[in-house]
Amino acid sequence: MRFQPIIFSLLAATTAIAHPSKSHTDYSVITGIFQQDDPITDPSTFNFTASNFGLIQRSYPTDSTCPDRKRSTQWQRLAHYISTLNSRAKHSERYILFFLGRHGEGYHNAAETYFGTPAWNCYWSERDGNGTVTWADAKVTPKGVDQAIAVNTFWKHLIKDEKITPPQTYYTSPMFRCLQTAKLTFEGLNLPRKNPFVPTIKEYFREGISAHTCDRRSSRSTIQKAFPYFRFEKGFAEKDPYWTELFAEPREEQDKRSKKVVDDVVGSDASTYISVTSHSGEIASLLRGKSTALKPMRVYMC
Repeated sequence: MRFQPIIFSLLAATTAIAHPSKSHTDYSVITGIFQQDDPITDPSTFNFTASNFGLIQRSYPTDSTCPDRKRSTQWQRLAHYISTLNSRAKHSERYILFFLGRHGEGYHNAAETYFGTPAWNCYWSERDGNGTVTWADAKVTPKGVDQAIAVNTFWKHLIKDEKITPPQTYYTSPMFRCLQTAKLTFEGLNLPRKNPFVPTIKEYFREGISAHTCDRRSSRSTIQKAFPYFRFEKGFAEKDPYWTELFAEPREEQDKRSKKVVDDVVGSDASTYISVTSHSGEIASLLRGKSTALKPMRVYMC
């Protein structure tokens, strides 16, 4: 399981105005905040729980005005920096910290490892399972559960000891493995009463759609029964309207919908700290996203 914080984790967004169809949003990542945006960081070996979420130990231009700065943690000084950036931003700009989290190991991941990638891609991935294990809309394995619980423990440490500002709003892919991971990661934390863990399920945060049955989501009623307090975005259908047998979504189409869902979140959510639980491929798509849709909105991401 991986977490990618970006200031995306800063996201500075210019506010959409008047006519959404004619507006446009630009997004920029503010570098030098997290180790994850350093080209020399190897994502396959990077351990965010051993490195304070990858937050670089450094000074900020606003440290001199940070309350109780001598005893402030790195996260408290970052929060002050973000707050100051927003207070000084133009009316059309905004800074947001995104926490992008990948789901824990799913049964489809374990099956690909077991069968091997060639056999998985050519045969097994198009089946619902093998009679012993089901990987259609895969659930997390026991290892995936342990991964998410370890991150939950890490968040408890960050909140208690590092005084991190936790997410104010939460979003998740509709796939079962992400719903489970989000619940295991954030449930039971000491969160502010005004910002409880009540995630919104959004279709477009799903993984790149392929012919693999692990990319076909469960019905709305099944999800609602398993996660009764999770919220559905407006218009969430009972049956999966996007997965089609033997169809694969082109990469450029995934990037377009990734841009749309970020625009939707930024345009409707005033939060500065936002969590998204998604997939490795979708997170990569979100980070590839270029400005294509809102006008005068400019977003800065760290």
